[in-house]
Amino acid sequence: MAEYRILVEGDSPGRDLRQLVQWLRQDTAIRTGATITLQAAPTAEGEMGAALDVITLVAQTGFSAANLALAISSWRRTRPSTPVVTIERDGVRVTVDSGDLVEVARLLRALESE
Repeated sequence: MAEYRILVEGDSPGRDLRQLVQWLRQDTAIRTGATITLQAAPTAEGEMGAALDVITLVAQTGFSAANLALAISSWRRTRPSTPVVTIERDGVRVTVDSGDLVEVARLLRALESE
């Protein structure tokens, strides 16, 4: 099993994050291969202030990071202002800030390299 953490930055990060959760839950390839939850991001020791929400996606065996990248890329294209999405897996962080297919392929290689 692999665990992905997904953070959204933009004009309305909380609303965008909730909408992304709904989008991922409606995607058959994602919802059948992973458990998707929305939770408060942990703060570092000694930090104060409100923590941002984060999507935690726990992938089952056979889950494809390609499906996740495509779903996020598709969701971003539906937004009036294109939010930046950061995905983390096993300490590897990748940022989706472009709809370029070459960029999406680079992100996939980074996420699947672990």
